[in-house]
Amino acid sequence: MALDTEFVRGQFPAFSEPSLQGQAFFENAGGSYTCAPVVDRLTRYYTQRKVQPYAPYEASRLAGEEMDEARTRMAAILGVETDELSFGPSTTQNTYVLAQAFGAWMQPGEAIVVTNQDHEANSGPWRRLADRGIEVREWQIDPATGHLNPEDLEDLLDETVRLVCFPHCSNVVGEINPVTEITAIAHAAGAFVCVDGVSYAPHGFANVGRLGPDIYLFSAYKTYGPHQGLMVIRRTLGEMLPNQGHVFNGGSLYKRFTPAGPDHAQIAASAGMADYVDMLCSHHGGPTGKPSERGAFVHDLMRAHEIELLQPLLDAVKDRNAVRLIGPSDAALRAPTVTLALTRNAEEVAADLATHGIMAGGGDFYAGRALRAVGVNMDAGVLRLSFTHYTSKAEIDQLLTALDRVL
Repeated sequence: MALDTEFVRGQFPAFSEPSLQGQAFFENAGGSYTCAPVVDRLTRYYTQRKVQPYAPYEASRLAGEEMDEARTRMAAILGVETDELSFGPSTTQNTYVLAQAFGAWMQPGEAIVVTNQDHEANSGPWRRLADRGIEVREWQIDPATGHLNPEDLEDLLDETVRLVCFPHCSNVVGEINPVTEITAIAHAAGAFVCVDGVSYAPHGFANVGRLGPDIYLFSAYKTYGPHQGLMVIRRTLGEMLPNQGHVFNGGSLYKRFTPAGPDHAQIAASAGMADYVDMLCSHHGGPTGKPSERGAFVHDLMRAHEIELLQPLLDAVKDRNAVRLIGPSDAALRAPTVTLALTRNAEEVAADLATHGIMAGGGDFYAGRALRAVGVNMDAGVLRLSFTHYTSKAEIDQLLTALDRVL
């Protein structure tokens, strides 16, 4: 079944906002529009529930119940237990907290593996463990393509490696990495696995339980929600790592890696993401069973629509003079995050596109290691054109016309 784009866009207030009319949004990898169920829940919380949650009086009881609902429903979509899902202020901060936990748990001389394909959030915090005597090994991408080869990982693994960190897909390369295959390789060597899902999750929530990693992170503000980081930590690992929260929260798995008090309103509003998944599933005649099954159905709807719109864009830029496409030219192999190395300064090109109603960005997008590895001129940066399932064919056409004029 084809995605009903008109229905989808009707769930996002941005598309009826007068100040945004005529502008096509192509910097979704930096943060998506927010769906109406999230906006409605956030408004309700701030107007009706903005009290300390979990007390016996009515407003507080409802506040706590809405926070619990968000955790329960999102964990079910992700295919994990409710207390294996934590919320934090951002994925970067969640990763930093995890790195502190691993740093206290690991011994000097033990090792972790990171990639140079990652956003800095899933690279920098782990690399800092070198200051504690932890060996940091870099799994490097192909400098011609940006591809992360699982076979290269095997050469980095031995009995000292405790953790392997890599992205579900890079925020500049865009290629979707085989999480299950990589996880199996790492587990066979006795290592845990941390997957940065930030750049993949906007294109459909993953069934983390089925994929198999021990840690999976993504950002709600890029998945149509509020500014929160969601972090799955499977029980075996979570109970092994030292508590990073208040001493009295050490016995609660989902509180162990939340050092400060959580943002009550934004956690509660995250249930709106589950509302949105259910709405899309029901509207398109999807399954009525497990939340993970409904999430998988919506995931496939989103991906099919994105692939259909992405291929013409890739075809239009891959052979263009003075333009280098970073990552695969086959839409089925990547997320709709298209990074272009140009002969001009990318920020200037983005500014030119804005005069044609195209909202996009230029720069390094916190992925300097990956861009340098594939030989990008960092003074010029790259142009990034990213979209998601609510993007329409008309907006793709608008983008293609604008590119013809500015490149």
